[in-house]
Amino acid sequence: MTSSILLPSLQLARRPSPVRLTGPHAFRKLAATPSARSGCLKSYSTATSPSSKPLLLYTAGTPNGRKASIYLEELKAQYGLAYDVHRVDFKTAEQKRPWYLALNPNGRIPTLVDRNRPSRTLPTAGGAAQEKGFAVFESAAILLYLAQHYDTQRKFAFDARQRPEEWSEMLQWMFFAHGGIGPMQGQGYLEETKRLYGVLNVRLAGREWLAGPGQGKYSIADINAFPWVNAYSFAGIETLDEWPNVKAWIERLSERPAVKAGLQVP
Repeated sequence: MTSSILLPSLQLARRPSPVRLTGPHAFRKLAATPSARSGCLKSYSTATSPSSKPLLLYTAGTPNGRKASIYLEELKAQYGLAYDVHRVDFKTAEQKRPWYLALNPNGRIPTLVDRNRPSRTLPTAGGAAQEKGFAVFESAAILLYLAQHYDTQRKFAFDARQRPEEWSEMLQWMFFAHGGIGPMQGQGYLEETKRLYGVLNVRLAGREWLAGPGQGKYSIADINAFPWVNAYSFAGIETLDEWPNVKAWIERLSERPAVKAGLQVP
């Protein structure tokens, strides 16, 4: 199932207990923090052997990793799209091993392997075997790739040809979060993070979602920003009360079943 245009989307769920972690390593620590995983049924398969599922996500429990898993859960709910998950082990620096760097030269997570596009020969986890597929790295690029090839009805994006302004608007808010909120919050720049939250708060005044006319349409623009803002306590921010529109937006996203499921991955 393929299509020719790119699109975006966003959401999240329950927050971890307010452990305060700041600085560049805060979100790696977040990935190891116990969360509300118990009692939640897995909606994906852990990749331990060759699979017939079309997609494989290499990830960990960080904001960038959760962007991909949330969107995959939305696509699973809407289209029945199945995927496997390999949890990347930061403790052993698995993301720096040669087999993983062959998939993602930047040595970060997430990485998506699309087995429906067998144009390349790729290593499997551990590097002992190979499989056919196409690898995509960078979280926002993964969202756009999934929108292009798997969101055929544009449920979580906009058609670039038929609705070019909305599509551009979606990209603007994706890049705003990808180049602003993520790096600033991840590096512990508290005052700049607060300023960026203020920009979001103004945008969300009288709106439900970041992109689209009127109150907006839930899209990958929201999915791209949500995991970082949802982890505000890890950036040293105690409450979102200063940004009521952002707070309401987070609450809307957190109620979506696919967001709740995506937050449990891996």
